[in-house]
Amino acid sequence: MARKYFGTDGIRGATNAHPMTAAMAMKVGMAAGAHFLRGEHKHRVVIGKDTRLSGYMLENAMVAGFTSVGMDVVLVGPMPTPAVAMLTQSMRADMGVMISASHNPYRDNGIKLFGPDGYKLSDADELAIEAMIDGDVPLAAPEQIGRARRVEDARGRYIHAAKMTFPEDLTLDGLKIVVDCANGAAYQVAPSALWELGAEVVAIGVTPNGKNINDGVGSTAPTTLCETVVASGAHLGIALDGDADRLILVDENGKVIDGDQLMATIAGGWARQGKLAGGGLVTTVMSNLGLERHLAAQGLGMVRTAVGDRYVLEKMRASGYNVGGEQSGHIILSDYATTGDGLVAALQVLAEIVRAGAPASEVLHRFDPLPQVLKNVRFKGGKPLEDAALKAAIAAAEAELEGRGGRLLIRASGTEPVIRVMAEGDEPGHVETVVDRVCDAVREAAA
Repeated sequence: MARKYFGTDGIRGATNAHPMTAAMAMKVGMAAGAHFLRGEHKHRVVIGKDTRLSGYMLENAMVAGFTSVGMDVVLVGPMPTPAVAMLTQSMRADMGVMISASHNPYRDNGIKLFGPDGYKLSDADELAIEAMIDGDVPLAAPEQIGRARRVEDARGRYIHAAKMTFPEDLTLDGLKIVVDCANGAAYQVAPSALWELGAEVVAIGVTPNGKNINDGVGSTAPTTLCETVVASGAHLGIALDGDADRLILVDENGKVIDGDQLMATIAGGWARQGKLAGGGLVTTVMSNLGLERHLAAQGLGMVRTAVGDRYVLEKMRASGYNVGGEQSGHIILSDYATTGDGLVAALQVLAEIVRAGAPASEVLHRFDPLPQVLKNVRFKGGKPLEDAALKAAIAAAEAELEGRGGRLLIRASGTEPVIRVMAEGDEPGHVETVVDRVCDAVREAAA
């Protein structure tokens, strides 16, 4: 059954436009709260947010919604998404909420929901909540209305938990690290955690004003980080996104290191230590074929899923893997977190750099990525991927690339009328030719 409001990562949209309005946020609070009222105990929800201007509006609306159905609310303020998941568990809350649109600009916002186990909700839970949003939600009796309180030490709790994932026998002494917090949720916790572990920290993207989240900073805009690393003579740079559930790194030369290289670094290190579960890692169809070949050479496997960290996590939990993620920098380490955690993932990479005693450029360059070409074809409507001629063209292109050790990926965007055509292989010119041919076929099917 198709979901009406929830996408692959909660509810998201432009603020003060449906569905991201104060009225909808209150209704989501009412519906989600009522859905998780189970048993006679006093129920509790943890609410965190990033630094967007609209966070105040949505936070207050959700407090009204939750308390109206009898749930107590714990407010933790600007905190990373993984921190909210962690606090939901540690506070024995019935659910958690993160108000954030991740790497999107400040005009957007979103609502992510977590169950009492700290994991994002199942499709069944989201469908049940959607049904209640569009219906009448029973309100609590006057004496059962919930209360709200703010927890002032939440940042310290998360910093401690993140630091505990770093090996006890190591420190960051002697490392100069630039950390870019995207003017987002981690602007206080990430620099503090790195400093407490011994690093000399240069912090950028740590002056949020409600409107500058992800604006020219963070993991989706690494130019400033690259320049700062080189100019300051730092050993490396770390960039998080607005809600700090993804990261990229930059080596001492200012070169960007993507999620594929970071996953290879962590998986390789954990395998040597006997910590890697599942015999490999889980990633998406977007990860480079070079990563797959690199892992295979070490006797490690790689399982691909659809794009979206929720699909990666589902496969990890079903098949017993403890490392997974996306090329974009969502990295899930299930030994430590129930969702992607940029700071925790960065600490595991830093541990490998400290152990190696070598420059980041050497430690983090695990494989040469295959040439990859990605092009988008916009269409006006209809379902071009169902066209018979296009299906035949795709099949022919797949066979041609596979014959030369490459691969082809075609997928429709989940947020806009765009078909994404991606191919990779050992011969850049051939890959580009194949992609152009498929793009032409998509345009003909959409005409």
